[in-house]
Amino acid sequence: MSGPEKNKFTVAVIPGDGIGPEVITVAKRIASAAASKDGVAIDWVEYPFGASHYVTTNEILPESAMAEMGDCDAMMLGAIGSPQVKPGILERGILLTLRFVFDQYVNLRPAKSLPNVPTPVPLCGAVMDSVVIRENTEDLYMGLGEVYDPSLDKLETRLDLERGGYSLRGRLELSISPKMPFAAQVALNTKHGAERITRYACETARDRGENRVTIVTKSNAAPALYGYFEDTAKGVIESEYPGMKWDTANVDALCYHLVRNPVAYGVLLCPNLFGDIVSDLQAGLAGGLGTAAGGNIGDGLSMFEPVHGSAPDIAGSGRANPIAAILSGALMLRHIGLADSAGNVERAVRGYLERSPQGERPFEFGGNASCSRVGDAVLKLI
Repeated sequence: MSGPEKNKFTVAVIPGDGIGPEVITVAKRIASAAASKDGVAIDWVEYPFGASHYVTTNEILPESAMAEMGDCDAMMLGAIGSPQVKPGILERGILLTLRFVFDQYVNLRPAKSLPNVPTPVPLCGAVMDSVVIRENTEDLYMGLGEVYDPSLDKLETRLDLERGGYSLRGRLELSISPKMPFAAQVALNTKHGAERITRYACETARDRGENRVTIVTKSNAAPALYGYFEDTAKGVIESEYPGMKWDTANVDALCYHLVRNPVAYGVLLCPNLFGDIVSDLQAGLAGGLGTAAGGNIGDGLSMFEPVHGSAPDIAGSGRANPIAAILSGALMLRHIGLADSAGNVERAVRGYLERSPQGERPFEFGGNASCSRVGDAVLKLI
């Protein structure tokens, strides 16, 4: 393989809250070591945003910082969320803002079983190896909704947002008789959004040596919203990817079949809401959120993060499992063109889990190795 096109990359980092700084510290060390072996340096640019910063300054994520981040080659995020801050404020203000501002339209969630990591469903020697390709900017996550106050004549709210490739303007107006409280949320799937996520899913299938994409919707119950997504995806596959096959699955039936046979699926193409749900199920089947890496990918700045939360109850105790963050770092390396470095990290993780005695594995996997000790053990195999 040819070497990387440049020998230095700049990566923005938000370590975040709870165990975020602990696992990101380990992930940075390992990603840097793997890149260094291939003659590449990583310059990490750290930002303080998260719960402590918000409580101290009342600042969530300033535009000036996002402008700086936009000049970086990639981004790593630890975890967002703290009991100090009402749920939703930081998640919307940091995580969703970054996804939308940088048009990170792909949520990439691989689910692969690992050596000596217990799975809730016996795999009988098989390896679970699937990936959820989740549309990341549309559907019910667009933030367009309102709760109706019965003291008013009607619910009325403006619809006003920007997405990569289009602007949405309008007004939602609803009335109900007899008057009673209710809530309304607007979901949107565009041709633009469904087409580009389908192309990413097909390219992912090709890269994996596969010729099938499973389209996961609920088109029988929501034909306008999810039938449109499904039909658009089929059209892209049939017209642009000769030899690529598709099948469809209602999300509820898929969850049933996944639990009964976790190794049966490869590439799962999902709209935003269902992708969020299915990818967590996949993570659980593969061994837990401690192994679950994630990427938010677009044509500009892409962001990589372990899928687990901030786990404030174990923060600072050393019990955090850094494997998901390490594997997220591998996704980041592959994204910026360092495929050899990424492969080195992934092999080191598997080698560590294969060879380490029980006591030297993370607490989550029944051992008693601290977060930093796990990192040291993986680092030795880089």
